[in-house]
Amino acid sequence: MTGMNLTKYQALLKTVELGSITRAAEAMGYTQSALSRAIADLEREWDLELLTRSRSGVALSSDGNVLLPAIRSLCNAAKMLEEQVAELHGMTRGTLRVGTFTSVSIHWLPGIMKVFLDRYPGIHFELVSSWEFAEIEDLIRRGEVDCGFLRVPAGEGLDTIPLRQDRLLAALPPDHPLAHAPCYPIARFTQEPYIRISEERDMEISRIFQEEGVRPNLQYNVNDDFAILAMVEQGLGVSIMPELVLRDSNRRFSAIPLDHPRFREIGLAVRSGKAPSPLTSHFLSCVQELVTQMDPDISPE
Repeated sequence: MTGMNLTKYQALLKTVELGSITRAAEAMGYTQSALSRAIADLEREWDLELLTRSRSGVALSSDGNVLLPAIRSLCNAAKMLEEQVAELHGMTRGTLRVGTFTSVSIHWLPGIMKVFLDRYPGIHFELVSSWEFAEIEDLIRRGEVDCGFLRVPAGEGLDTIPLRQDRLLAALPPDHPLAHAPCYPIARFTQEPYIRISEERDMEISRIFQEEGVRPNLQYNVNDDFAILAMVEQGLGVSIMPELVLRDSNRRFSAIPLDHPRFREIGLAVRSGKAPSPLTSHFLSCVQELVTQMDPDISPE
């Protein structure tokens, strides 16, 4: 190894994460050609092919797979060093990597980041979004993010901080006969066209039906919360959705509690067995402080 330019290693990791040199370049603020050259330099320096390229994108080669853990460890060690330097400078510099999902990214993170950056203006945020909580858990375990928002309880290897219970509500068309009712009977899902979020993401909702002994009248499987809302608005069916997803939507719908109230718990997690860095610890405290002040109510039509 003749050089220690971390950008090459970071470029490789980001390209593998996103499956595209173009998307990696956009995420890191480089041109595509600059990022391609950085990875090509690394391959030439090591005399190894690290990526396989195809029309569908790029992926690690067999040699790249062997080297990936060491490359990731190197970048994580550099990140730790950066944070220790930041602590010596009074939290005036450093990068915070946060795993997140859509509704938190929209409704919580912008306000949290603004307050945090007001306190520590030299800090840089790197957000990694995913539709699936399991993927966020894996990002934390691998050290690719410093902390992550997810559903609790989480899997093994994580320490979690519960933040808020998020109500699960019946999402109904605006002209539905129960649009203004105090609650929606869970048993009624057997009668009306039901729109379900993809199976990988609806474990809590599936558990509701199992516990209630109800088999919904499933008509549609959809992989996007906002697509479900658009379908509900058009009267194509009804659904169960978290309150945080429904909040501030510009769609016309009615959202009412279930007759047997249900919730999902949102939390913030870090990797177990390792004390969070000072920067991460400050962020955890800031999140706990601010989430309690946030108004969870939605305003459906």
